[in-house]
Amino acid sequence: MKIGKVITLAILALFFISSCGETPKKQTENSNTEIIKDSVQVDSTKAEKEEVEKFVLTEDNAIDFFFDYQKELKVDKVKITTTFGSFTIQLYDNVPYHKANFIYLTRQGYFNDTQFHRVVKNFIIQGGSSDDKETARKRKEIGRYLLPPDTRKGYSHHRGTISMPSSEIDNPHMLASPYEFFIVVTDPGSYHLDGDFTPFGKVIEGMDVVDKINHVEVGDGDWPQQNVYIEKAEIIE
Repeated sequence: MKIGKVITLAILALFFISSCGETPKKQTENSNTEIIKDSVQVDSTKAEKEEVEKFVLTEDNAIDFFFDYQKELKVDKVKITTTFGSFTIQLYDNVPYHKANFIYLTRQGYFNDTQFHRVVKNFIIQGGSSDDKETARKRKEIGRYLLPPDTRKGYSHHRGTISMPSSEIDNPHMLASPYEFFIVVTDPGSYHLDGDFTPFGKVIEGMDVVDKINHVEVGDGDWPQQNVYIEKAEIIE
């Protein structure tokens, strides 16, 4: 009898110990499963957010993007503040892609801290570029694309006209480089540019500042010897 009781107690003890050992294991497995599940959900949401934030313009999507973007535009003036003072540009409504591009880049803060990097006396001042790494970074984040010319809207390169240079790449169709622009200072104008470049606006205030920039000393490649910065470009609502 005593031996039977001892055996019975031993069996119960082993069962109890075995049962107690399984419970933490199952809890641990469940806990790990929940942690992994939550982690996957967070990572997925983060990945989706980063994908949205990393939208960049390309040659494939730029035209469609600016076609939609210009539909909602109700502004047409941009104030540009430089180290020589400020001037205001009014953009033409019927040159929609170039107007939309300029407004978009302004809102993205692209032009801030770029330079008037090319000055040709009594001809043009050209801005929107820089040898700073920050400018290259901003271009990379916004995207690589070109704009088609739009030269048949009846605009000429009068004095004060803002126009867009063509890209330096192999470019038989004179596609425009979207990050740069030039302003004509020639009086009354530089009409030999008509048909090759796209006028998309004009200086309506502060042309004296444009003239000051056009008179700075320049070195090789028409680059000003003293940097002429665009400190800020802002939309006039």
